[in-house]
Amino acid sequence: MRALAVLILFGTAAAQNTPPPKPESRPEPEPVVTRHELRLGNRVLNYTATAGRLPLTNEQTGQVEAHVFFVAYTRNDAAADRPLMFSFNGGPGAASVWMHLGLIGPKRVKLNPDGSYPPPPFTLIDNEFTFLDFTDLVFIDPVGTGYSRAVTQELGRKFWSVDGDIQSVAEFIRLYLTRYQRWRSPLYLIGESYGTFRAAGVAGYLVNRGVAFNGVLLISSILNFQTTNTLPGNDLPYMLLLPSYTATAAYHKRLPPDLQRDWKRAVKEAEEFALNEYPVILAKGNRLTPAERAAAVKKLSRLTGLEETYIDRANLRVVLQAFAKELLRSQGKIVGRLDSRLTAVVGPSNGETFDFDPLITAIVPPYRSTIADYLSGVLGYKSDLEYYVLGGGIGTWDYGPLGRNGRDTSEALRQAFLRNPHMRVFVASGYFDLGTPYFATEYTLSHMNLPVEFEAQLVKRYYEAGHMMYIHDQSLVKLSKDVQEFMRSAGAKVAISQ
Repeated sequence: MRALAVLILFGTAAAQNTPPPKPESRPEPEPVVTRHELRLGNRVLNYTATAGRLPLTNEQTGQVEAHVFFVAYTRNDAAADRPLMFSFNGGPGAASVWMHLGLIGPKRVKLNPDGSYPPPPFTLIDNEFTFLDFTDLVFIDPVGTGYSRAVTQELGRKFWSVDGDIQSVAEFIRLYLTRYQRWRSPLYLIGESYGTFRAAGVAGYLVNRGVAFNGVLLISSILNFQTTNTLPGNDLPYMLLLPSYTATAAYHKRLPPDLQRDWKRAVKEAEEFALNEYPVILAKGNRLTPAERAAAVKKLSRLTGLEETYIDRANLRVVLQAFAKELLRSQGKIVGRLDSRLTAVVGPSNGETFDFDPLITAIVPPYRSTIADYLSGVLGYKSDLEYYVLGGGIGTWDYGPLGRNGRDTSEALRQAFLRNPHMRVFVASGYFDLGTPYFATEYTLSHMNLPVEFEAQLVKRYYEAGHMMYIHDQSLVKLSKDVQEFMRSAGAKVAISQ
């Protein structure tokens, strides 16, 4: 499970010890089309679902190199220029199932109200907050995820890279727009986690090829990997993680009484310290005087809920997994990496790492079992292939000569802004997400060097949940309403639900 926690966020397949299975090369059937209805209050939404695979063809040889699985939903009474949203998750190695059955689609997995693990058997319920109420939807499984496959193992390597992934998803979007005659639709792109990294790259890639998006939505964003990689000599992540540490400590009631009374004020104090004092402290390294070091230890202990002796031993730099293990060590619990509201009992063992993330254990079984039944039993798409929800279908991911730490798609997003001045970007972040910390996202966006006139087109919203903030019922309601409002402001003709 630890490898899965790595996959869902940072997109490295190196954690897999076994090679992915050989791709298949069967004749491709036509997509399956079914009709459905969904009750939304006192209204009935009639819609069509289309599930199938589209071929990716080499322009030079004319040979099919891969098939990309998708599920599309279109409202039956909609005009030809209705908004159209393309959605994918991250990993890389994650299928689109997470936002499909958690946030956006007409059905969603039933979890506990706070997003924690429900008892099996797992069920799907009608999603009264579905985006289908205000936009048509297309869920894309990149090559090696879901039912998407390369024709051969060797061709798979072409798609299992930063650039190959961006280009293949962009080509799928072009092909879908052509085959389903949706070129007149206002276009939106939504990605989660590594999917935000992909979305920024796709937006920049396609705008140079005549496809401009009205809006790009980034859920739990990671555009610059340097903001989260705590390699020796890179102090940036410690500053950007600190406010999320404070929020987590407040949630678990580990802060001093004066901070505990108002956790958002505590988070603001952490932000101010992270911007103004902490960088200087870290930059000084061993040149800190004993008095400066003692003051820094005391301040960090106050803001993190950790003991001063631990802060001192960590040399003022607490890595993510160590914090997750240390905060509730006395209770024999760990807090989640991707949703630090969630905990798991592991016993008061020594060490500063843990074998699983409570969020991963809460979501994989429910989503894995429900998507298989839903695709086959409700949408009528039959396949003997394994539907890869998270890992298993891709080989080692190629980040290019700069490696993962050198990759940054915020420049692609900036170029998309410059070439399409009408584009707007929506950014959703969870306070309790330690994997893609909200303050790291703010840092990246504030360093994009956008002209001042574009700043108003960046819409940022925050939620009292984690990486998948939509598994938290209250955040799901807020996020759906926020997205409706964003799309209306971005030019889509949508009615805001009451």
